[in-house]
Amino acid sequence: MRSNHNLRVYDSILGLLSSVDNPTPLVALQHVLPFKHTKVYAKLEWYNPFGAIKDRVAANLLRDAQESGVVGENTSLVEPTSGNTGLGLAMMANNSRIQLTTPLSKLIPLEKRALLRFFGAELIELDDNLCPAPGAPEGAISIAHQTAAVMPDTHMLDQYSNDANPQAHELTTGPEIWKQTEGKISHFIAGLGTCGTITGSGRFLKRQNKEIQVLGVHPEAGHDIPGVRSLPQLTQTKLFHPEEYDGMEEVSNADGFAMCLRLNREESIIAGPSSGMALCGAIKMLPDEPGCVAVVIFPDNIFKYPSTLIRHFPDLFRNVHGANKAAPPAPHPYDGMLHNMIERSRNTANTIELEEARQLIDEGAVIVDVRSAQQFEATRLRGAIHMPLDQIDDQLDRLPSDLDCPIIAVCNMGNMSLPGMLMLKAAGYSNAVSLNGGTRAWLLAGLPVDEG
Repeated sequence: MRSNHNLRVYDSILGLLSSVDNPTPLVALQHVLPFKHTKVYAKLEWYNPFGAIKDRVAANLLRDAQESGVVGENTSLVEPTSGNTGLGLAMMANNSRIQLTTPLSKLIPLEKRALLRFFGAELIELDDNLCPAPGAPEGAISIAHQTAAVMPDTHMLDQYSNDANPQAHELTTGPEIWKQTEGKISHFIAGLGTCGTITGSGRFLKRQNKEIQVLGVHPEAGHDIPGVRSLPQLTQTKLFHPEEYDGMEEVSNADGFAMCLRLNREESIIAGPSSGMALCGAIKMLPDEPGCVAVVIFPDNIFKYPSTLIRHFPDLFRNVHGANKAAPPAPHPYDGMLHNMIERSRNTANTIELEEARQLIDEGAVIVDVRSAQQFEATRLRGAIHMPLDQIDDQLDRLPSDLDCPIIAVCNMGNMSLPGMLMLKAAGYSNAVSLNGGTRAWLLAGLPVDEG
């Protein structure tokens, strides 16, 4: 039998990928809305074959790379992920007999990391707990670029800058919504992550009717909602085009998770945390008036997030064996401010590139390695002093008394060294800088190191 959407018969699992002829469902919300007139529909993206809206992106990224010839039978893939793109891409790579390697942060929910391994992906789990925010592991992006550059026959699809990401939504998500609402949609709302969904869908819908409002929702800084990015983090994706959106709204952790719970209990919709966040933002931005028809993207379902739920709803899991061990303390309100301060220090006044670092070292600059003892002992820049990040204040006596001396803070990739540099500056060392790319960039450049 040939593939037939009407009969739900397919000759390949990839036949289930969404399209105008095979759209993911729209479901009207009935109980959680404060509106009298406005109609709000949830687009349930876990009906994609591998459980998330990112299946659309993974399919189009891979198709584009194969059609352009950069990915063939003997090519391997490397792609950083916050989980869902990696899950979809791993399964599609399996279908094409391609190996996938995915660098990612350990902050990504355990369930997603376990599934990626089960699906056959090779994981590079990173210890950068300060800089990579949930859903936005910048260290992973750096490692993926470096791996693609040095490994033969390895290609990075790069969902954060590849136009095939928003194109996936121009070809599928936008046209589906236009057809499903019979052209009556007035507002389109999506959470902001890579921004492929809002940018691609918004472009298609605006071409059909320029009056349609395209609205974005983002979490607060220091958030714990997987797959989305706060405003400071959004600057790290090239697909973020706020000039194309009609409005944006911030939603707190607490409000996003509270709405997630309400959706599951009151609407019987098995929505994940980013869906709750998106709906919260939609409610804040939507008018209540006749003729208002809104569609909100619900990216994935709740089943990938048990460990996240235990953190945010400890009262529900108080008597569940092992739940207390799995629940770390809630984020401090200053965490977001600290993250922003560190990220904003990533500028030319506080960071240094390899060539300039080599010259400073030749002139006698002090190298301070802020990594763990195990990492330092394995490989380090020649002549580096080991001062772990949490011990810098206690070891300042190991540094020169001249506060004007140049000091280069170093870590694996240039993330943890940023707070190290800030601590050194706070101690009075005005010429302290952080090495961009860290020891990995140093090694890739073939520069001298000490080992063992």
